Amino acid sequence: MSLKDRHALVLGASGFIGRHVVLALGQAGVRVSTASRSHESYQRLARWLAGRGHDQVPADLRVDFTKASLIEGECDDITEIYNCAGAYRFGMSVDEARSANVDSVRAVVAFAARLPNLHRLVQVSGYRVGGQDPAPWSEEYRRETYRALGAYEASRVEADAVFQNVAAQLGVPWSIVNPASVIGDSATGESDQYLGLASSVKDLWQGSLPALPGNGQTFVPVVAADYLARFMTLLPMDAATQRTAYWPLDDDTPALPDLLTLIAEHYGVKAPRTRVPVPLLKRLPRWLTKADPETLTFLSTDRYPTDSAHAFAARHQLTMPDTATTIRRWADHLAAHRFGDAPADDRRFTKPGGTRTFELGDAAAPTVVLPGLPVNADTWAPVVAAVGHARAVDLPGLGMSTGRPDDWPSWLTALVTETGARHLVGHSIGAAAAVEAATAHPHAVDQLTLVSPFFLQAHPPRTAKWTPLTRRHLSRTTPTALAERLTNATGHATALRSAVADLRRGTIAATTARLLAATANSQWRADLRAKLQHYPGRVHIVLGSHDPLTVEGQSLLDALPHATVTVIAGAGHHPQLTHPEDVAQAIGEQTTSPGPQGEGGVREVPERPR
Repeated sequence: MSLKDRHALVLGASGFIGRHVVLALGQAGVRVSTASRSHESYQRLARWLAGRGHDQVPADLRVDFTKASLIEGECDDITEIYNCAGAYRFGMSVDEARSANVDSVRAVVAFAARLPNLHRLVQVSGYRVGGQDPAPWSEEYRRETYRALGAYEASRVEADAVFQNVAAQLGVPWSIVNPASVIGDSATGESDQYLGLASSVKDLWQGSLPALPGNGQTFVPVVAADYLARFMTLLPMDAATQRTAYWPLDDDTPALPDLLTLIAEHYGVKAPRTRVPVPLLKRLPRWLTKADPETLTFLSTDRYPTDSAHAFAARHQLTMPDTATTIRRWADHLAAHRFGDAPADDRRFTKPGGTRTFELGDAAAPTVVLPGLPVNADTWAPVVAAVGHARAVDLPGLGMSTGRPDDWPSWLTALVTETGARHLVGHSIGAAAAVEAATAHPHAVDQLTLVSPFFLQAHPPRTAKWTPLTRRHLSRTTPTALAERLTNATGHATALRSAVADLRRGTIAATTARLLAATANSQWRADLRAKLQHYPGRVHIVLGSHDPLTVEGQSLLDALPHATVTVIAGAGHHPQLTHPEDVAQAIGEQTTSPGPQGEGGVREVPERPR
């Protein structure tokens, strides 16, 4: 069968594996149709493909697993089907799981049997459930299996047996892939699958994993999503793969405790020292383990028949990407997207100056926001998006960045000399970092925008110096309480959820407390004013009307002929929370139309109706 004759139908195309299969087929030049439950699902898939540089959209067909016809649309010339459909969810009822994972398989095989030009039906099963005896199940055996394994895994076991049995009866040519835990793309780490192994990674990131599950033999293998997709798309082209099941996974995946330790080291967090044997873990109450009982069956020392998958890959020059590297990239993607709470694409970790740094926005943007305290880059996301061609980064030791304040000099140097940061927008403590960077590298930084620069404003209250009390308060605060503290209202609590999550991780609250105390240091404040006074570039100050400059601060700016001031009516120390549109406009206007050197003055932004 030549490439031009291939017409692939992908079921479950909007799912994690399905999307990658569609992309791999399209990149190989195969004509693709996708069967989705709704046009909205298809549109999401089309946007995802376009975001990865693939603008050739597949044909849009409708699927209904409850109808005998299954697919609405012309299908007679389909040569291969990839069944990636099904429900990957724990806690389902038996009927729900069987409907999603067993009855759907019967319908797909029956549909495939009616296609006159079908060369292969590729079924996605699973590494723990594949290789079943295709003999029909008795009702007693079914009840025992569902009771022992739980609804999800049992339904996948039954589906594997049913698939082989019905395909043999109807004469459907088939191949089965039994993938391991499918993690992110090998190049980008991208994944939106947050169940299973990803949930343990989340606990590790948040510091809520009490112990490492299993021992040195506990094997939870993984496979990269793009490798799996490429593996699957090659199967119909190889006659030897008919009526064969494959286990694509890395036999050298570290044992589960070692895998989690690898991620902990990459995250810069401490891995738990305690290890809990699997038999004991299964006996502990769920309120203590915080693990769904259905997930515990995956904690096993079993190994799997991978020789045929390795031989097939070698025959087609398909090389498995380095698993440790893929794991690290996957872990980065999970954390950068806050394990599904922040799904936007423009989020990543970088390493300026060797410090692992969280960044959002346009990676190549010259305008870089350095957030203040006790907030993070996420609180600036609406401003960054509105400005366009901008990014925000968490300072070392704050938000989702690792490191310490001691790393700031080398980090700032790398930021402005290696990443193209030409316009620094510093908020509060970030204004101090911006001034330090600009005066250390005046020829690398064209402009400073200082939002609520504390060293030109009133001293903080004496309580700011009470570091232990501040740390304790910050580590226990809620989004509502923090919103009321920062904005005198609770309406911005949602925007502060990520900041609160960060403050509860590791040493973030302690670092924040120490830096808040440092803002009261008169010598540091004076040093920053002196450095600002000698900076030769453009300076733009953005203030809230409720958070004015001191007389001393105003006098300094009056002496700078290249300084301008924007005052936002009704705003306080955190205008990015209360007046994001006005802040974005102020930054954008000065970035695109700075005016001639030496043009100063004060611009007042009237309060908008809210």
